[in-house]
Amino acid sequence: LPLEEQTPSRLTAVRAWSGRQAARVRSAAAAAWARTRAAPWKRIGLWAGGALGVIVTAFLLFLTFADWNALRGPVARFASAASGRQITISGDLDVRPWSFTPEVRVGGLKIGNPARYADRGNFAEIAQANVAVRLFPLFIGRFDIARLELEGASVALYRSAEGVSNWSSTRSDPVNLPAIQRFSVRNGRIRYDDDKRKMNLDALFTSNENVRDENGRFELAGDGRINGQPFRLELSGAALLNVRRDRPYPFQADVTAGATHIVANGSLTRPFNISRFEANIDATGADLADLYYLLGLTLPNTPPYHLTGVVARNGQRYSMQGIEGRVGDSDLAGQFTVTRQRDDRPLLEGAFTTRSLDWDDVLTVFGAPPSVSQGETASPEQVAEAGRLAAQGRLLPDARLDISRVRNMDARVSYRAARVRAPNIPLRALDVSLTLDHGLLRADPIDLGLSQGRIAGSAEVNAREDVPRVALDVRLSNARIESFLPAMENGPAMTGALSARVRLVGRGAAVREAAANADGAVSFVIPSGEVREAFAELTGINVTRGLGLLLTGDQSKIDIRCGVADFQVRNGVLNAQSIVVDTETMLITGGGSVSLREETLDLDIHGEPKEARLIRLSAPISITGRIRSPSIGVDAGEVVEQGGVAALLASLVSPLTAVLPFIDVGLADDANCAALLAEARTGRPARAT
Repeated sequence: LPLEEQTPSRLTAVRAWSGRQAARVRSAAAAAWARTRAAPWKRIGLWAGGALGVIVTAFLLFLTFADWNALRGPVARFASAASGRQITISGDLDVRPWSFTPEVRVGGLKIGNPARYADRGNFAEIAQANVAVRLFPLFIGRFDIARLELEGASVALYRSAEGVSNWSSTRSDPVNLPAIQRFSVRNGRIRYDDDKRKMNLDALFTSNENVRDENGRFELAGDGRINGQPFRLELSGAALLNVRRDRPYPFQADVTAGATHIVANGSLTRPFNISRFEANIDATGADLADLYYLLGLTLPNTPPYHLTGVVARNGQRYSMQGIEGRVGDSDLAGQFTVTRQRDDRPLLEGAFTTRSLDWDDVLTVFGAPPSVSQGETASPEQVAEAGRLAAQGRLLPDARLDISRVRNMDARVSYRAARVRAPNIPLRALDVSLTLDHGLLRADPIDLGLSQGRIAGSAEVNAREDVPRVALDVRLSNARIESFLPAMENGPAMTGALSARVRLVGRGAAVREAAANADGAVSFVIPSGEVREAFAELTGINVTRGLGLLLTGDQSKIDIRCGVADFQVRNGVLNAQSIVVDTETMLITGGGSVSLREETLDLDIHGEPKEARLIRLSAPISITGRIRSPSIGVDAGEVVEQGGVAALLASLVSPLTAVLPFIDVGLADDANCAALLAEARTGRPARAT
C-alpha cells in the first residue's frame, strides 16, 4: 500500500525495519573502511581499479566517437618516434575497433628511410591500406593479420656496400612478415638496389585473393641487372587464404642472371618468416664464381655446371644437402653449411667428392680455361680466353683474384677425387683440404696420387695485403720417369726413379703475375735408371754411332748412374745451377734458363763421351722458344766456330777432311752422384771426391 495509506502501527514497523537496515549498511561500510585503512595496498587497488575503469571507458568512447582525420598529425608523430622513421598520413584515417578483427584504414601513407638513408627518399608509399588484425592474439603478444589490402603500394629497398640495409636494424636481419590470412595487392611495385651485390631490380607484384576462390596466386616479377648482366626474377606463392602458422607456405622461384639460371620449389616453414625455409634447387650456369652476387659466397672459377640439391635456412644458418650434378666434364657430390660468425662474417663448411675428375676442369680454379677440344665442356668466355692464350703462345692465365671476395668470408672445405683423367700426366687421385681465414687461403695438405708415386705439399694465398703473396711447396716422390714421357712404339727412351721439389714465393693477384716475380728453387733428381743408348749418344752428336743406333732401331740401353737438374729462381727466371746426367758411356751436362715471366726456354744440353769417338760434333742440343711449344735442335753456330769456314768448304771436297776437325779423344770421368745430390739440396757446388 502507499505510505499514506499505511496504518500507524505498520508504518512504525516499516520505519523501524528501515532504520535497522541503514544501521547495518553503515556498520558494514565502517568495517570495510577500517579494513582498507588497515591495509593501504587495498585502498590503492581500489583507486587504481576505479581509475583504470575510467580510462578504459574513456578510451572506448574515444575510439567510438573520435575524429581520426583530426588526429592524423599526432598519430603520425607518435609512429615516427616509435619507429625512428618519418611517417606521414595525407589521406583519410579511420579506425573501426568494435570487432574481433579491429580494422584500420589509411590513405596516403608514406614511410621514410632511417636517418642514415634519409636522402634516398621514402622507404614506402601506399595510396590506400586496409588492415584488419585478429584481436585475441594481441593479448599474448602475437600480431596476426586477418586481412591486408594494399592499393598502389611502392617499396624501395636498399643495401649499402657495407651490407647495411634500410629495412632492418642490423646487417643480417631478414625481412620477416607476420602471418597474413587474406592478402590482396593491386598496382604494387618493389625497387631493390644492392651496392654490395651490384644488383638492382624493378618488380611488380600482385595478389588476387577471393574467399570463394582458393586458386588465387601471389606473384612478383621484375627485371634488373646484376654485376652488369641482365637479371630476371619471377616469384609466386600459393593462395594466401586461411594461412596458418603451423602449416608451411609453398612458393616457386625462377631466377636468371646472365648465364646463371636457378629454379627453386620450396616452402616457408612458418609463413611469412623468410629466415626459415626449405627448397629443392636446380641450378645451371657458366661459372660457379658468378653466384657471388646472388648468394654472397666466394666460390671457385669453374667450367659450366648443372647441380641440384636441397637448400634450407634456419635463422642465421644456411645449408645445401644432397648436391649432385656435373661441373665441366666431372661429376660432383657433397654438402655445405653457412653460418654467421660473431663478426657477421659467413663461415662455409663443406665436403665434396668426385668419382671421375677431368683434370683440365681443375685448371679453371686458377683462372685458366679448360680444354676446348671437341667434346669438352667450356663456356663461350672460356673458349675465347683459350684462343687468346693460344694466339699469344702462353700457358699461364692472367685472370685476377678478387681480393674483396676472398676477404668477405671464411671457409673449411675438403675435396676428394677418386679418379683423375689427365692426358700425358700419370695422375690417379686427388685429395685436398682448404681453409680460408680473413683473407688467408691455404691448401694444406695437397695430395695427388700418381700411377707410381705421389705429389704432396701445400699452397697459400695471403690476400690480407694489398698485393697477395703466393707460396707453393710441393714434393714429387717415388715417381717413374717413363710415366711422364709420351708413349712410343718401341717403348720409352728413358726409365728410372724420379723425385722433385718446387718451392716458390711470389706476389700478384694472378697466376702469371705471381710467377713473373717468384723466388725460390726447383730441383729434379734421378737416383737411378736406364736410357736408350741411341739417345745418350746423340747428346754428343756422335754421327757414326748415335745416329746409326737410332736409325736402325737399336733398343739397347745403358744405365743412368745419377741425374740432377737444379734451378734457382729469381724474379720469375729459373737459372740452371747444375744439369748433369751420368751414364755408362756419356756425361750429359746442361745450362741455361727458363723464364716464367716470358714463358720461354733457353737451355743447352751437352754430351761428353767416356771413350774415343771417330766422328763427334761438339754441338749442344738446344731447347728454345715458348714453354707451350718449344723448339729442339742443334746449335749450328758452335759447329761453325769449331770447324771454321775451312771445314765447311772442305766438306764440299772430301767427306774425310770434313770430319777430321770433330774427332775427339777426350774422356769424361764418372760424376759423383752423392755430390750431385748434395749440390741440388744446398744450391752450392759440391767438392770432388
